[in-house]
Amino acid sequence: MSFNLALILTVLTAFTGIVVFVNKFVWERADRWQTSSRARETLVEYSKSFFPVLLFVLIIRSFVFEPFRIPSGSMEPTLLQGDFIFVKKYSYGLRLPVSEQKVFETGSPKRGDVAVFRLPKNPSVNYIKRVVGLPGDV
Repeated sequence: MSFNLALILTVLTAFTGIVVFVNKFVWERADRWQTSSRARETLVEYSKSFFPVLLFVLIIRSFVFEPFRIPSGSMEPTLLQGDFIFVKKYSYGLRLPVSEQKVFETGSPKRGDVAVFRLPKNPSVNYIKRVVGLPGDV
């Protein structure tokens, strides 16, 4: 069973951000005249605590670095099965977290780079391979 961590992080970050925003601009003003419920206070406190952490993790994983585990021995002897690697997310361009739509391009693959990609046929599997050939090679 695979799950989309970027989608989960985005939804949780949006939810906690909305709760913090609504609390700041709606509930705090309404609470001047009436008392707030204990459940709402708990939700607001958790949201205030988790929102900055979730936002930080979402930004780092979506735009800076993402960890991957080497699933097979095809990269041996340099990368062994089970090794963990950090992938620079901005090497070839920035993409939006959930839709994977490219915002802008920052470079192109070079021979010897380690690339992580998904095949359109099975987008739930990450392939980790070394770039050997480039466009125009015969």
